[in-house]
Amino acid sequence: MRGPDQVERLVAMLARLPGLGRRSARRAALKLLQDPGGLMLPLAEALRSTAEAVRPCRVCGNLDTEDPCRLCTDPHRDQETVCVVEGVADLWALERAHVHRGLYHVLGGVLAALSGVGPEDLRIEPLLERVAAGEIREVILALPATVDGATTGHYLADRLAGSGVVVTRLAQGVPMGGALDVMDDGTLAAALKARRPA
Repeated sequence: MRGPDQVERLVAMLARLPGLGRRSARRAALKLLQDPGGLMLPLAEALRSTAEAVRPCRVCGNLDTEDPCRLCTDPHRDQETVCVVEGVADLWALERAHVHRGLYHVLGGVLAALSGVGPEDLRIEPLLERVAAGEIREVILALPATVDGATTGHYLADRLAGSGVVVTRLAQGVPMGGALDVMDDGTLAAALKARRPA
């Protein structure tokens, strides 16, 4: 493949990335092509070496160069609390916010009957095995505030019932700086149900 075909292949590959449409991918490709030694070749090397070095953690599902990952082996983290998330992006968001100092468990998705995603398609059994090992005291369900996220949360709460662990969920409702008149009905309902003493 040569010439314009090669460029179109690059644009098509870039356009597959989230947040990049065809036009943005074309701009990114042009920028890379204008500085192949300073941008394109180092990027290609970083992609290659990362693809070879990074793998999922067998314990929690995080992506890291170590297995178990650095979060799972960090002795300063709360070993009795596990935060369950849909994907690695959610784990990274919580870490970036510095709001959780325990362990994690990445499900790899949520239950979605319409898409054919059932419990066997997610990392639910490994979570149950971690809980059964007896070191975990609390499981935090940090799942999306969607129908599928709520369904997954209810399913996990049912499966964990009787295990002796405390199962909690993230609070939902009005965000900081949010005005009530622009909130959707579901958000307002969740906020009212989750009210607490002032």
